[in-house]
Amino acid sequence: MTTIAKYQRMRVILNEKQWRQYLATEAEERKNVAVVAREAGVSINTITRGRLEIAAGTSYTPGSRIRAKGAGPKRIIETDTELVKDLEALLEPKGDPMSLLQWTTKSLANLVVSLEEKHHTIKKSALANLLGKLGFSLKANKKNIEGVSHPDRDAQFQQIQETCETFENKGNPIISVDCKKKELIGNFKNNGSEWQPKGRNTTVNVYDFKSLADGKAAPYGVYDLIRNTGFVNVGVDHDTASFAVESIRRWWNTVGQPLYPDKKELLITSDGGGSNGVRNKLWKKELQQLADETNLSITVAHFPPATSKWNKIEHRLFSYISINWRGKPLTSLETIIELISHTTTAEGLTVTAVVDQNIYPTGVKVSDAEMASINIVRNDFHGDWNYVIRPRTPSDFSVK
Repeated sequence: MTTIAKYQRMRVILNEKQWRQYLATEAEERKNVAVVAREAGVSINTITRGRLEIAAGTSYTPGSRIRAKGAGPKRIIETDTELVKDLEALLEPKGDPMSLLQWTTKSLANLVVSLEEKHHTIKKSALANLLGKLGFSLKANKKNIEGVSHPDRDAQFQQIQETCETFENKGNPIISVDCKKKELIGNFKNNGSEWQPKGRNTTVNVYDFKSLADGKAAPYGVYDLIRNTGFVNVGVDHDTASFAVESIRRWWNTVGQPLYPDKKELLITSDGGGSNGVRNKLWKKELQQLADETNLSITVAHFPPATSKWNKIEHRLFSYISINWRGKPLTSLETIIELISHTTTAEGLTVTAVVDQNIYPTGVKVSDAEMASINIVRNDFHGDWNYVIRPRTPSDFSVK
């Protein structure tokens, strides 16, 4: 039997205190601590501790404790209360101060060094465990960049951050909006899997042809960043600007206004394209109508090009909806509403879902006169991305 095999067998037989003292005895006989440590797969400190225990006469006896009562280190987050906050600050994705995406491409070694600069001491193994408990993981590259980064990309993220802070300090509502991927309604395969009794399987159609569907569902989401609540307006027609603003209207009338009864300002963060896009004239016209109805001053901050994946709603609402309905065929609108409404998280997310049976035709034109009547104030920095639409006074309506 080789020496390494012998150590492997003894490690299974002995408890940790006996193991330390056995290795200390081996090292004494062989006159080489380093070799014994290497062959046994332990640190030199382990053998040193065993030697000290033998010298102090604390050899293990049957029935005695292996560790002292209450022994074992405290959790590092209990002894270093600022560690988690400084770690999360290091993991914020560069150029996106708004993001809470739980991923990082920084190595453990680099993070340990960065934390040391902030006066935190932690080993790589302990840091890996802590990152896992916080929900972080090390990711490979993914194809999610939609185009070339805009030169003002980082500055716009900072603009959004500052605007959000201003609204939050005043207690004003902040919502993130977008339309989730359209879904075919019917007995079609839904990605993912769920636990079922052995021998029981959910069978679905082989082909996902639109002709086999009972329609389509367009879930437009509104995520309240302050309250951590979601609202989903599930449409059955086209994803147009009218549909987008109607979704926000329904959120305000059913959820927003009761939560913010005395507020007169609303901040919307959204992508720069699609039904709520930067160049979408109908989007601005419909927002003006909403502002007039609600007497809300509506501030809009668009994410810069090629950054739609960082919209908060994607990771705080839509991702959890996808998790909740994975492996379940979306056989009806009722099923979709039920699954969305039952989406929750440990952090307290709740979701309200409603059906929108309205028809939203495409190709609606907005005239120059209608655009001129919009009471819009554009920010000095990228007024196409950052603007405020304020309620119009009666005199404003004459300009049409």
